[in-house]
Order: sequence, then structure tokens, then C-alpha cells
Amino acid sequence: MTDRSSDDPTVAVPQVPVEDLAVDANADRLRDRAADLPSGVDLAVFPEYALTGFVADERLREAALSRDVARARLESVAETAGSAVVAGYAERDGDAVYNATAYVPPGGSSEDGGGAFSAYRKRHLWDDEAEWVEPGGDRVIVETPAGSTGLLTCYDLNFVAESAWFAERAVDALVVVGAWPADHVANWRLLVRARARRGQVDRRRGAHGNRGRRAPGGGGDLRGQLHRRPPRRRGRRRARPGTGDADRDPRPRHALRAARSGGGCRRHLKLFFPFSKK
Repeated sequence: MTDRSSDDPTVAVPQVPVEDLAVDANADRLRDRAADLPSGVDLAVFPEYALTGFVADERLREAALSRDVARARLESVAETAGSAVVAGYAERDGDAVYNATAYVPPGGSSEDGGGAFSAYRKRHLWDDEAEWVEPGGDRVIVETPAGSTGLLTCYDLNFVAESAWFAERAVDALVVVGAWPADHVANWRLLVRARARRGQVDRRRGAHGNRGRRAPGGGGDLRGQLHRRPPRRRGRRRARPGTGDADRDPRPRHALRAARSGGGCRRHLKLFFPFSKK
């Protein structure tokens, strides 16, 4: 991948369903979506549990992946996309299972630039997720095409200390993947807005929608927006032709929000929300 450090990074938030406990099917779907992305994408953000899905029972342990296996799967997605990738999965480490969000550098290899592979384990667990998943420990900052980037997952967004910790360290971006309940999408939007204003960092969020069932943090109808701080010129950011209407299309999708960092963004992010064809 060419050096785009002086350019405005392009972030894609592909719309993709997640099938519980179907690792092979999910990995194939992510690669298919990666293959559909246009050239010039620097970072593709997929949802929480994108590789494994989630169920609140013993089957989760069977579907959970070791870090090495998850890395190999996601590196193939990044290689297909020709970009860096962020995606979630259930991670098995000994007898413990964690809700992990991984960053894979552009093209699947750190040799192409954009930092090294890293994984964050969700620190704040939602409801019955806590019965089957262990909380993570360390926070994670990784170098991505969007700059110095913090990783969070879904319910972490409820805790001010998380985004504040990253803001204190002057990260350029904060990626929040999720699976938020459709019935509480207004809460999700409110939390993202509040964290963006308080933290004053670029923030992009992703959540998959799984209507008709409950997930740990849910599934939802989330719509893409771009907000800046101070909020003088709010409004929906138009999707590119052929990628769907970010305002009107009722299908579940990831969503993304950005806020200006301090006196101004170090980089302006080009965002779009391609829909799944399946």
C-alpha cells in the first residue's frame, strides 16, 4: 500500500450481517465485503463479534478463536481489502473467553505500513455477556492510517473514563465497534455525541444489526453521521453513489461519528457506508 500519510484517510464501514457461531461463513462474508470495497480505502471497520457472533451459553467457548487463528482470518480480509481492518471476535485464551477487537495493518502485514497487529479485550461487559466472557485489562492504542487510534467495544461507551483516558493521551481517533440493541439506538447516539464532545477526538463507531433477537449490546438500526466539534455545522454526510443513502435506507448498518480534535482535526476523514449484497 502506498504511503498516504499526507492525505485524508478514507474509512469504510461495511454493512454486514453476523451469523452466530459460524466462523467460516462470517470470514467468507467479511472477505466478500472487503473485495467489494473500492480502491483507496485506508481502514475498514467491521462490527463486534464479526468473526464468531455471540450466544450466551457454552457454545460460545467452542466458537471462540485463539488470537493466532483470528489474526490469520483477519489478515486474509485485510489482504483482500488492501487496507487496514478493525473487527471483533470471541477470543479464547486458556480457559477464558474474551470479547476482542483486533486491528490488522494494511494488506494484512505491518510491512505495508499502518502499524502492527493488536487486539483489545472489552473491559466492560453487558448483562449476561458477563456470565460467559471475562473482562479485559489493558487499554489499547495502535497506529492506523487514521493516526494514533484507541479501540473500544460497545458497552465501553457508557463509561466516561474510557474515552477520557484516550483523550488525555491525545489520540487522533477512537474506533468503537458494537452490537447495540435496536430499541436503544437513541442511547447509542447520545453516548457517542457526549463522548465526542467531552473527549474531543475523531471517533468512528460500528455496530451490526440483528433484528428480532437480543445480542450482548444488541444489534440495531444505526445510521451514519459525521459530527464535528464545536457543533456549528451539523448534518448528515451524504453517502457516495452506489453505496446507499445514509439517512433514508432503513436497513441496519454500522454507524460512524467523528468529532474535531481540539483546535482542529489532524486529518479529515472521508467516510462511507457500503451495504451488504447478501
